[in-house]
Amino acid sequence: MMALHGRVPRRVHSGRTSPATGQWSQMGVELLRACRVQVELGGSRVLRGVDLTVDAGEVVALVGPNGAGKSTLLAALSGDVATSSGEVSMHRRALSDWHVRDAARHRAVLTQQFGVSFPFTVREVVAMGRVPWAGTAAQDHDDETIDAAIESVAMTALAQRSVPSLSGGERARVGLARVLAQRTQLLLLDEPTAALDLRHQEQAFELIRRRADDGAGVVVVVHDLGLAAAYADRVVVVAQGLVAADGPPGRVLDPDLLGDVYGHHLDVVPHPVDGSLLVLPRRAPRPAPTPHRTA
Repeated sequence: MMALHGRVPRRVHSGRTSPATGQWSQMGVELLRACRVQVELGGSRVLRGVDLTVDAGEVVALVGPNGAGKSTLLAALSGDVATSSGEVSMHRRALSDWHVRDAARHRAVLTQQFGVSFPFTVREVVAMGRVPWAGTAAQDHDDETIDAAIESVAMTALAQRSVPSLSGGERARVGLARVLAQRTQLLLLDEPTAALDLRHQEQAFELIRRRADDGAGVVVVVHDLGLAAAYADRVVVVAQGLVAADGPPGRVLDPDLLGDVYGHHLDVVPHPVDGSLLVLPRRAPRPAPTPHRTA
């Protein structure tokens, strides 16, 4: 089980070899690009000309209110949703030109709807992340990669449990382990911490941060702006199908901007211990309780 020791320090690497993909790209090399992407669903335009890049070694957090288009953008980046105009490219090659198996060796996707209906065990589900590598030299690393992914989400003791018998938070950790076991340089994660308690939210983002520090590029949809501030290199604010802001947390997490986007007054203050930004909703003071009178 991975121990938690507060925020993970940022590290600088020149790139690292993956046992699944060979030599990953060097830090800072572009992995993914969306150019003027528009998406229409059910006759409504959900994305309205979005530009976005993701480089090796960075965590990009997509934030914004419900219905802003975050999950649709992630689905467009993965190729799961067709664009009505614009283009998504991976390694400077149009996503539409990639064969499904080849794409699965370069990017792994975790959707909000991850679920297992059949009684597969935890280990069997995590092993599904290795399917793209069947018949390649990387298959020799399957067992160690699967075991490491399960251990990283603290599920080793439950490795033989049926996934449908697990709690919602435990199933979410299995989904993340499956994506990690795929050992791709690009990770696209839609609300990986939505069902997790506080401890496992931090653990999940430590894993995400470490994967980026090893040379991966990560795009993660997250509602907790504090997690985005603490672990992301860039925060992309999505509002009404557009990118309202894109940049470092310290610049993007502006109370005026966030207040306009979320329609609620917010305060952004430094954490008293580690200095990371905390985003707090401003609440009206509650009236003092009426003193209880006795006869």
